[in-house]
Amino acid sequence: MSSQKVAVDCGCGTGSDIEYLNSQGYLVHGFDLNPDSIAICRERFEGNSQVHLYESSFDRFNYPKSGAVIANASLFFVEKVHFQTTWKKITSCLEIGGVFVGDFMGKNDSWSSHYNQAITSLTKEDIAALFTNFDIIQLHERDEDGTTMLGESKHWHIYSVVAIKRA
Repeated sequence: MSSQKVAVDCGCGTGSDIEYLNSQGYLVHGFDLNPDSIAICRERFEGNSQVHLYESSFDRFNYPKSGAVIANASLFFVEKVHFQTTWKKITSCLEIGGVFVGDFMGKNDSWSSHYNQAITSLTKEDIAALFTNFDIIQLHERDEDGTTMLGESKHWHIYSVVAIKRA
């Protein structure tokens, strides 16, 4: 199978992005550090030879050559000390013409300084520097008050990026 039809779902959660990518003909490698999420995915995709699941952190995952990397609402949970190594692994696994889709936490997000674990937050300039070898197709900034999935108040500052690797 061409690596252009291989995708990696970083921090795959319960597998909604895996399901979509698989329905589009991708061989999908999904990983999450949460064992409960991986257990749900294993049950959900049982018997599907096009879905491979791993309990892993970002910095320890062995990224296969890919045509797409998805990191929705997950990259900011990479500890700052591991972020550059993780980003290098992600960009190295993507083939030229491969697509990155993911979210980065901005400095104004209430979780960037008040969360129960280390969070990596970035400025818009930091994000632009990450994508020097990409064509950014979309960069959307959300900087507003809102609520979490649990209904708790929070200030969101998220950058959502869609980019194609040039070199």
